[in-house]
Amino acid sequence: MDLTSPIQTKPGSEAAARAAAPATGKAAQSGPALSSDFETFLKMLTTQMRNQDPLNPVESADFAVQLATFSTVEQQVRTNDLLSGLGTRIDTLGMGQLSGWIGLEAEARVPVAFSGEPVTLTTKVDASADAAQLVVTDAEGRVMQRQDIAPNSGRLDWTGRDQDGTALPHGTYNIAVQSTAKGEILAQTPVSVTSRITEARLNGGETEIVLANGRSLSAAEVISLRQPRPTP
Repeated sequence: MDLTSPIQTKPGSEAAARAAAPATGKAAQSGPALSSDFETFLKMLTTQMRNQDPLNPVESADFAVQLATFSTVEQQVRTNDLLSGLGTRIDTLGMGQLSGWIGLEAEARVPVAFSGEPVTLTTKVDASADAAQLVVTDAEGRVMQRQDIAPNSGRLDWTGRDQDGTALPHGTYNIAVQSTAKGEILAQTPVSVTSRITEARLNGGETEIVLANGRSLSAAEVISLRQPRPTP
């Protein structure tokens, strides 16, 4: 029997291995784009080609399946790289869109920073309420102030002062509206604060904005955006 015949005519021969070599070299050129799983598959395939029995080479159909798998793995790795690059571009696009937010006023339900100056709050009062109060607590949850307000939702300027004019210490406070009807508490809803946006940035893959009062928050926490009110 001529042992060279199977090697020359079967897909599992050295000739087939040489034919596959350019694809292998091309795959190697992609460098870091190839994952360790892909490299392992490539090593296993070339080892099988080198060590097959010339008297019983791999069937053409089996070899075709392996080559198809080789191509599928390569394409999957490249697809993953493309998706990763697309995600980076989307993040960059999101940053470009957020640049238009700078200078706008953002409304968000966040703790209120008090430095002695009035702070504009947006309140939400239960529609069934006949009375409402601002309840101001510190970081430890202690009630620092209670202030009666009109039982209507809207915007108001909170001065941080009691009825006798004593101001709260400078700091950060949680403020909520307590809605009541006939003395019964209906709801307690955090107020929202409006502040000008001074910066937009990426932090740990998430978009973050910085307000004029120095507070940072996620873009997802923003309730609304509006143009700044004209200065009188």
